[in-house]
Amino acid sequence: MIWPWRRKSKKRMARIIIDGAINGDTRKLFLKAVKQVEEREFPALLVRIDSPGGTVGDSQEIHAALLRLRESGCHVVASFGNISASGGVYVGVAAEKIVANPGTITGSIGVILRGNNLSKLLEKIGIKFETVKSGLYKDILSPDRALSKEERELLQSLIDSSYGQFVEAVAKGRGLSEEVVRGFADGRVFTGTQARELGLVDELGDENHAKLLAAKLADLDEKLQPITLGRPKKKLLGLLPGGNILRNLVEQVTMELSNSGQILWLFRP
Repeated sequence: MIWPWRRKSKKRMARIIIDGAINGDTRKLFLKAVKQVEEREFPALLVRIDSPGGTVGDSQEIHAALLRLRESGCHVVASFGNISASGGVYVGVAAEKIVANPGTITGSIGVILRGNNLSKLLEKIGIKFETVKSGLYKDILSPDRALSKEERELLQSLIDSSYGQFVEAVAKGRGLSEEVVRGFADGRVFTGTQARELGLVDELGDENHAKLLAAKLADLDEKLQPITLGRPKKKLLGLLPGGNILRNLVEQVTMELSNSGQILWLFRP
């Protein structure tokens, strides 16, 4: 017996959504969905991206999975929604083609690392940390003191390395030179129209436009609707009035707190 979810789908198109910040949960859902695309042999995948970016490693693993999928013969088209910035761009450039709305907010190619210097606050409330460490830089970005000059230079070298990886991926994915990419990869954001002029996206249009492009590339019936895989479970906040706004706020605060001290490919408005 062939289970329904294991049936071959050589005449259908798959769709995976990235909605919100890219993190470990996003990666797990995405990679699980990609595995289904591979097993069911979908000839085309539409990736809908509405994300400000997120953690570097998770963005890189999603990017790598899309490249492997393309190597297997699957046509991948990315559709940028309201926002596809920083890590969202990194994921998108793994696609064969990118479609963005004219007003999509994209770009923000760059790296950010933030820590919290709470030394004055801690001093006022009478809290002092006692630290025993194995090396000079083991407590780098500790919240009870400012960075030293040497620590700042060390962290800057990490940022520069991560930035170089980002630029290289964009240049390779978009068929541009690294010099050209560095010319606009300074953290600034663009509209979809501006991004097309720079070569970051191929065409302007909505998700349906991207779907039709994917169907054309894979020689599929344009009337067929994509099969969405890897849907995240609906959270309680999203079911309440105004819940999406509250959910986004919680997500931003969580990202700020949980990723303090991490190198991020993230757009921070």
